[in-house]
Amino acid sequence: MPAGNVTRAIDEGTAARHMGAMPLHMTKIAFTCDDVADLRRWMAECALPTSEHGGEARLTTRYVPKRQAEMVGGSLFWIKGGVFIGRSPLLGFEQKPDGRWWIRLEPRVIGVMPQARRAHQGWRYLAEEDAPADLAGDGAEEAMPGKLASDLARLGLV
Repeated sequence: MPAGNVTRAIDEGTAARHMGAMPLHMTKIAFTCDDVADLRRWMAECALPTSEHGGEARLTTRYVPKRQAEMVGGSLFWIKGGVFIGRSPLLGFEQKPDGRWWIRLEPRVIGVMPQARRAHQGWRYLAEEDAPADLAGDGAEEAMPGKLASDLARLGLV
């Protein structure tokens, strides 16, 4: 089956089975950015019509998640400085010609409540009940500097 058909099966074919079920999320270190604003700039560049990915953000991973069907409606939660800094809704997965996989994301970052999270390599699963709540208002997470949010989260104060 061509990669395009596999992607459609992952995105659409499983959605009906998982409607009403709590989605499974992913976590990933935002290692190439300095802060939320930097991550948002990268996402904005991905959203341009001239972007090589057609207006969606894409990350490369070696293996497709085994639990991908549960991720319909989920998000990728970004970690920076040992704290969740935001999330990007997952669009699906697509196999690349070299055998690796794209993690396809909406090109936006939604602010979330700061919550301490250990650094890790690659990505990890995150259950809905363990995911931090969204912040109200656009850019609300930038009201608290990342270092301060990280320190407060490690102390269990946020």
